[in-house]
Amino acid sequence: MSHASNIVHCSGPHDPHALDGISVRPRAGDLDAICPVCAGHGQWNSQIDLVSQRSIRVPCPKCDGRGWIETGADPVPSPDIALSPEGRPQWVVRLDPSDDVE
Repeated sequence: MSHASNIVHCSGPHDPHALDGISVRPRAGDLDAICPVCAGHGQWNSQIDLVSQRSIRVPCPKCDGRGWIETGADPVPSPDIALSPEGRPQWVVRLDPSDDVE
Protein backbone atom coordinates (compact mmCIF):
# COMPACT_ATOMS: atom_id res chain seq x y z
CA MET A 1 0.00 0.00 0.00
CA SER A 2 1.39 3.37 -0.93
CA HIS A 3 1.54 6.19 1.53
CA ALA A 4 0.89 9.88 1.08
CA SER A 5 3.90 11.89 0.02
CA ASN A 6 4.90 15.45 -0.73
CA ILE A 7 8.31 15.29 -2.41
CA VAL A 8 10.23 18.55 -2.75
CA HIS A 9 13.28 18.86 -5.05
CA CYS A 10 16.07 21.17 -3.89
CA SER A 11 18.72 22.58 -6.22
CA GLY A 12 21.14 23.66 -3.50
CA PRO A 13 21.56 24.58 0.17
CA HIS A 14 19.72 27.88 -0.35
CA ASP A 15 16.35 26.19 -1.02
CA PRO A 16 13.74 26.30 1.79
CA HIS A 17 13.74 22.57 2.72
CA ALA A 18 17.35 21.78 1.74
CA LEU A 19 18.63 21.68 5.33
CA ASP A 20 15.58 20.09 7.00
CA GLY A 21 16.71 17.40 9.44
CA ILE A 22 20.44 18.10 8.96
CA SER A 23 22.35 19.42 11.96
CA VAL A 24 25.45 21.60 11.83
CA ARG A 25 28.61 19.47 11.89
CA PRO A 26 30.97 19.85 14.84
CA ARG A 27 34.41 21.24 14.15
CA ALA A 28 36.78 18.39 13.25
CA GLY A 29 40.53 18.70 13.68
CA ASP A 30 42.15 22.01 12.87
CA LEU A 31 39.72 23.28 10.24
CA ASP A 32 39.19 27.02 10.64
CA ALA A 33 35.82 28.29 9.46
CA ILE A 34 32.28 27.17 8.76
CA CYS A 35 31.80 26.40 5.07
CA PRO A 36 30.18 29.35 3.26
CA VAL A 37 28.30 27.07 0.83
CA CYS A 38 26.54 24.66 3.22
CA ALA A 39 26.66 26.86 6.37
CA GLY A 40 28.38 24.12 8.35
CA HIS A 41 25.93 21.31 7.56
CA GLY A 42 28.26 19.44 5.16
CA GLN A 43 25.35 18.26 3.01
CA TRP A 44 21.83 19.15 1.94
CA ASN A 45 18.70 17.41 0.73
CA SER A 46 18.38 17.13 -3.03
CA GLN A 47 14.95 15.52 -2.50
CA ILE A 48 12.89 15.35 0.67
CA ASP A 49 9.47 13.86 1.34
CA LEU A 50 7.82 16.32 3.70
CA VAL A 51 5.41 13.63 4.96
CA SER A 52 7.83 10.81 5.86
CA GLN A 53 10.98 12.99 6.14
CA ARG A 54 12.91 10.54 3.91
CA SER A 55 15.51 12.31 1.85
CA ILE A 56 18.30 11.97 -0.70
CA ARG A 57 21.32 14.01 0.36
CA VAL A 58 24.20 15.58 -1.57
CA PRO A 59 27.63 16.21 0.03
CA CYS A 60 28.93 19.77 -0.19
CA PRO A 61 31.62 20.06 -2.90
CA LYS A 62 33.37 22.96 -1.12
CA CYS A 63 34.07 21.20 2.20
CA ASP A 64 33.71 17.51 1.10
CA GLY A 65 30.94 17.01 3.67
CA ARG A 66 32.99 18.24 6.64
CA GLY A 67 30.99 21.44 7.21
CA TRP A 68 34.24 23.29 7.93
CA ILE A 69 37.04 24.58 5.68
CA GLU A 70 40.72 25.44 6.03
CA THR A 71 41.43 29.14 5.49
CA GLY A 72 45.20 29.01 5.91
CA ALA A 73 47.96 27.20 4.05
CA ASP A 74 47.57 23.87 5.88
CA PRO A 75 46.80 20.89 3.62
CA VAL A 76 43.41 19.24 4.15
CA PRO A 77 43.36 15.41 4.36
CA SER A 78 40.74 13.65 2.23
CA PRO A 79 40.09 9.91 2.12
CA ASP A 80 40.46 8.47 -1.37
CA ILE A 81 40.91 5.17 -3.19
CA ALA A 82 44.04 4.50 -5.27
CA LEU A 83 45.56 1.46 -6.95
CA SER A 84 48.34 -0.29 -5.06
CA PRO A 85 51.53 -1.35 -6.89
CA GLU A 86 49.90 -4.79 -7.25
CA GLY A 87 46.90 -3.22 -9.02
CA ARG A 88 44.42 -3.58 -6.13
CA PRO A 89 42.33 -0.70 -4.80
CA GLN A 90 43.33 0.59 -1.37
CA TRP A 91 42.32 3.44 0.93
CA VAL A 92 44.74 6.37 0.99
CA VAL A 93 44.72 9.85 2.52
CA ARG A 94 45.18 12.59 -0.04
CA LEU A 95 46.48 15.98 1.18
CA ASP A 96 44.84 18.79 -0.79
CA PRO A 97 45.99 22.39 -0.52
CA SER A 98 43.38 24.77 0.84
CA ASP A 99 41.14 26.48 -1.76
CA ASP A 100 41.00 29.69 0.25
CA VAL A 101 44.69 30.63 0.29
CA GLU A 102 45.09 34.08 -1.22
